[in-house]
Amino acid sequence: MTLSSTPSRTGIPASGERRAPATRLGVAVVHDLVTAIVTGSVKPGDPLPPEGELVNAFGVSRTVIRESVKRLEEKGMVTVAQGRGTVVTQPSEWNLLDRVVISSMIENDETLGILDELAQVRGDLESSMTAEAARRRTDDDVVALREALQVQRDALGDLDAFQALDRAFHDVIMETSGSRLAESIAHTLVQRASEYARFHGEPGPEALALTLVEHQQVLDAVVAGDAEAAGSAMREHIAQSWERRRLPR
Repeated sequence: MTLSSTPSRTGIPASGERRAPATRLGVAVVHDLVTAIVTGSVKPGDPLPPEGELVNAFGVSRTVIRESVKRLEEKGMVTVAQGRGTVVTQPSEWNLLDRVVISSMIENDETLGILDELAQVRGDLESSMTAEAARRRTDDDVVALREALQVQRDALGDLDAFQALDRAFHDVIMETSGSRLAESIAHTLVQRASEYARFHGEPGPEALALTLVEHQQVLDAVVAGDAEAAGSAMREHIAQSWERRRLPR
């Protein structure tokens, strides 16, 4: 079940043999179409190739193509224009929280610009939640935060465990804030980015130690009930942590 890697004149992969259930074929077609749009092979304002041409390009049925185009509409990546067919929309209209869309953007971004932007957005969201956590924290919340940081500190020699516990510390902060919508968006962004090695980088012992120092600063501000200091500490932590992990520009 492969597609030729040679692009057609439309920017869509050339036809190849696909043998799989229609659902699996549809997933593959949607992935390839999203990639073609994200990489600019089919540009905003351009119409998708006619249905028959897509059928030939992907080697699938018209039903699979139609369902795949519907999925693109749901992701905000195409719209039906009178007299022009199915047209690619502007990036501002894409659903960037959609797993396929954001994953394709990260995967095909050689500059790390998407991950840079993600770190900034994450910093905005989590700094706001951390400030709110400082206002709302209870004695039980303080205990949970201290335990989360101590467990992470104890895992300093195990990178995988350390990174998982890093996220757990942030989770406790977000849960304490009570900001469910912001928490959901932040989780979605981090989960998608975490699927790529470039998000994690190759942090050494010094970087991990700095993470613990910054987490302690966040914790101290939350415990003190200092919302401004807590929000600033979290924003600075997320920015500095990403700078330590990202590849050279």
